[in-house]
Amino acid sequence: MRKILLLLFVLANLALVQAQNTEKELIQNTEKAVKIINDTVVDEGWKTKGTVSLLLNQSSFNNWIAGGEDSFSGTLGINYDFNYKKDDITWDNKILASYGLLQTKTADFAKKTDDRLEFNSIVGKKAFGEWYYSYFLNFRTQFTTGYIYGQDSNGKEIRTESTKFLSPGYLTTGPGIYWSKDANLKINFAPLTSKFTFVDNAYTSGTGYVDGTYFGVDANKSVRYELGFYSSIYYKLAIMTNVTAENTLNVYSNYLEDPQNVDMDYSLNIIMKVNKYLSANFSFQAIYDDNAFRGFQTRQVFGLGISFGF
Repeated sequence: MRKILLLLFVLANLALVQAQNTEKELIQNTEKAVKIINDTVVDEGWKTKGTVSLLLNQSSFNNWIAGGEDSFSGTLGINYDFNYKKDDITWDNKILASYGLLQTKTADFAKKTDDRLEFNSIVGKKAFGEWYYSYFLNFRTQFTTGYIYGQDSNGKEIRTESTKFLSPGYLTTGPGIYWSKDANLKINFAPLTSKFTFVDNAYTSGTGYVDGTYFGVDANKSVRYELGFYSSIYYKLAIMTNVTAENTLNVYSNYLEDPQNVDMDYSLNIIMKVNKYLSANFSFQAIYDDNAFRGFQTRQVFGLGISFGF
């Protein structure tokens, strides 16, 4: 755990660059991020595995007739599993964290290209065959403040705060049953799942605020509660030598309000290893949650970078 806490601390420090807005400071922070020394875990029954990736992208133009803008971007990511299995008890845990910034020469602000903090945990006791009684927990939020960008009447870039750490924050948890053939394929069903949406009530207490406008939370409230059906599928496969694809799909239907509006969160992470330290990474995420946005939210990150396994 010391190791993962250290890595999250590095991500948090990298996030502070958002308020500094210079390419030099971004480079300095990303250089610090690669100086991570790994610990080992030797407890009986526990298995740990993870990767730290650093993706960098830089563009520079000088008298380039076709046009272009100088830019620098960096994304630091963590994918860490710590799992326990002994007798008829299993306990799988995964931490996903990533943070990225883009700085262009003419922009007044550095802009986020990625911002994710997610923890998944599921404990199971064998029922029969490959089926387990289960209890799961999923928590997700972001590291730093999110903004909507625009221009003032003079054409100067401005930004308006829209989200921040724990606003929103999501906690989904409940009992169920899951099936697991092996570590690469897991399916969980949880018919009585509680979902909590947390926000800062500063966003819901403004004059004229309409109930449910900000992530479904009512006026002057900071929490939204839902009870519904949740299912998740995890599938990891080897596409070819040194190329793996990790798929995760979560779906949720709220019994208490509009059960036909099913929330969906799909993630795809493809890792193409060049050698022990270099890899090309592709990440894609699609979210549908009509309390946040009436349509699909999508995120895509691709780059060649440094990758450390531990």
